[in-house]
Amino acid sequence: VFRIISTIRQDLKDNEYKKLFSKVSAMSRRMLSSAPGCHDWDHTARVLRNSQEICLKERNADRRIVEIAALLHDIARGGDMHKKGRSCHALRGAAMAREMLGRFKFLDEEFIEKVRLCVRRHRFRGDDAPVSIEEKIVYDADKLDSLGAVGVGRAFHFAGRIGARLHNSRSEALGAESYSREDTAYREYLVKMRRLPEKMLTKTGRRLAIGRARFMQKFFEELQRECGTCRGRE
Repeated sequence: VFRIISTIRQDLKDNEYKKLFSKVSAMSRRMLSSAPGCHDWDHTARVLRNSQEICLKERNADRRIVEIAALLHDIARGGDMHKKGRSCHALRGAAMAREMLGRFKFLDEEFIEKVRLCVRRHRFRGDDAPVSIEEKIVYDADKLDSLGAVGVGRAFHFAGRIGARLHNSRSEALGAESYSREDTAYREYLVKMRRLPEKMLTKTGRRLAIGRARFMQKFFEELQRECGTCRGRE
């Protein structure tokens, strides 16, 4: 997962960055040990990998900022299931990331602030949209993990944790409330995930998202067929 190490920022020495990467990885992994399975260390590792893949195409980005931000983007996720989405982990995580990075005396304020903004804006809500290319890459990398085969798995994992049904009809799903028994994986797909490709902010992220979204569409069409909830029987 971590074999791609940036050499873009010449003001941060290679040995300093390797130390930073190693330390931040360890801290993030430890802090996410109590996070829900949908947003645990495994998720962070996949987001890091997604961000590295996007960076290979978006060559004007500072990959070191992207990588550190990817490692830190969900560090405030612990206990989120109990809050049921009422608390902004991105806002809390941005403050936590700033405090953590401040311990590394070789980091300048600009680097820390850019990472902080990536963490703050990866969960785009309202008017605080990603601005820099690094912020957009972290945002896209995070959203990619909600799509494809991994996205299907995460959707069912979340539905199981809240006690939702395995599957329901389109009308039942769209008429359901969040965190209810009808808040199924299918509802997550209909309400959120199928719309993600159009919300991606980089060309590479959008291309990857379209491919993963097609897989999800086929999966849920087959699930509807097997469960007898195809068109005309909803």
